[in-house]
Amino acid sequence: MKRVFIVHGWGGNPDEAWMPWLDRELTAAGFAVTRLVMPHPDEPTIDDWVGALAAAVGTPDTDTHFVGHSIGCQTVMRYIASLPEGTNVGRSVLVAPWFGLMNLEEDERPVAKPWIETPIDTDQVRRRASAIRAIFSDDDPVVPVDNVGLYRERLGAQTVVLHGKGHFSEDSGVKELPEASDFLVQ
Repeated sequence: MKRVFIVHGWGGNPDEAWMPWLDRELTAAGFAVTRLVMPHPDEPTIDDWVGALAAAVGTPDTDTHFVGHSIGCQTVMRYIASLPEGTNVGRSVLVAPWFGLMNLEEDERPVAKPWIETPIDTDQVRRRASAIRAIFSDDDPVVPVDNVGLYRERLGAQTVVLHGKGHFSEDSGVKELPEASDFLVQ
């Protein structure tokens, strides 16, 4: 059975913004959908978040797909990079993904620092995921626009830049994201 794991972002939860809509769309298309509740979302750590995703997934295969939002994208990439040789997964949708951030508040910097400074083996991610789509907004207040090219270059991701979607969060008012569901339901 095709499975999809949705990983929310920093300070977020699986019931915000477009995630419930995506769950309904993918369930209707025959996917088993898991919207994860990540540990301590206001102070996410790499080990705890990647560990939570690994525990939820169990044994991955090419019918295992992922959707991440913001730091959830970091979690998905780091999880995929950690998979043993010969383990491949299906498609990944990365919504508002980043390698670097801008406009962080002073108290956010210590939380973001390990995520920004700990390298991701993007070659491993590229080899293990069957396809990757990275979805950006042209007015994201925290994801610099140069991330679009970085995702194309480092991950071979198909990139989509939407207009006026902010950070794709509850505050941005994004309640549907067909660019995510269309990529997974192919």
